[in-house]
Amino acid sequence: MSDRTALDWTAEPDSPVPPPTWGRRAPEAHVLPWVFAALAGFLLIGNLLLSPHLTAPAVTTWSTIFVTICVQAIPFLVLGVTLSAAVTAFVPPSFFERALPRRPYAAVPVAGAAGLVLPVRECASVRVAARLMAHGVAPPAALAFLPASPAANPVVLVATAVAFPGEPLMVLARFGASLVVAVLAGWAWQVLGRPVPPRVTTAPPVPEGATRRAAFLAAVRHDFLHAGGFLVIGGLAAATLNVVVPRSWTTSLGEVPWLSVLVLALLAVVLSVCSEADAFVAASLTTFSPTAKLVFLVVGPMVDLKLIALQAGTFGRAFAARFVPLTLTLAIVVGVLVGRVLL
Repeated sequence: MSDRTALDWTAEPDSPVPPPTWGRRAPEAHVLPWVFAALAGFLLIGNLLLSPHLTAPAVTTWSTIFVTICVQAIPFLVLGVTLSAAVTAFVPPSFFERALPRRPYAAVPVAGAAGLVLPVRECASVRVAARLMAHGVAPPAALAFLPASPAANPVVLVATAVAFPGEPLMVLARFGASLVVAVLAGWAWQVLGRPVPPRVTTAPPVPEGATRRAAFLAAVRHDFLHAGGFLVIGGLAAATLNVVVPRSWTTSLGEVPWLSVLVLALLAVVLSVCSEADAFVAASLTTFSPTAKLVFLVVGPMVDLKLIALQAGTFGRAFAARFVPLTLTLAIVVGVLVGRVLL
């Protein structure tokens, strides 16, 4: 019997052969092509009708910034999503069980450093951390991997180098600060935290019984659409800030170090831009100090609205109420200290 049969149909004595559902596409398969065609037609007509009237310098500047951010970030977004999906689908939890030391205090830095070789996006990192805990990995180690992997993996570091050309210290600062925050968060949870609630969920993104290839493709589709949406939102916000907000205001804000740091930390939480693209958003905020930009880059992959919702839904609201403030505080403090030293 083929894999398709095993996945789609369980034989019953009175069931028809083949089942009536075979050969039928899901309802959304009929709708999505028409939605895409309507959107493409709308954009084409809008371009023909509106482009002659959108020639003001502010509109031109806004569109240039938005397109530049998206075009530069998309290749890294695709690469990051692909690698993250591959790790989620093909790397079993037993790998971490063998690789991590038994003692939690020693396992935390090893789990944080694992982000260098196992790049996982923010959303997938929550699911991976849940799987690790369900398979017996110490919660502090799993919680160190959760923020480290999306913040300090090679794809993110290369994207940061491209977004900040000629500024290698920004790449080094982001890597060092992110890794330190992840390790400190794991150790702090070991000392101060409580056990993670036993209702941790490990539901895969595809139905049970699907092949790993199907899980990989489903993760790629889900994560790309999810991250692409937040990239567009981040690009829109960055372009609008550069055009709408008077430069004298942002310059004055940038001259107050602690206030600019807090503003960009809050902006990182609200925008929820994926870690493969946030460097391009940060680089466009030219009136802010390098330290404030670093805080934006450290906070974003660790604490944002979508991550708060995922952590609360996966581990419980009580967990999120303790872990989110802990991570946010560490990210701001460590980002400022590392920025003062290196930048």
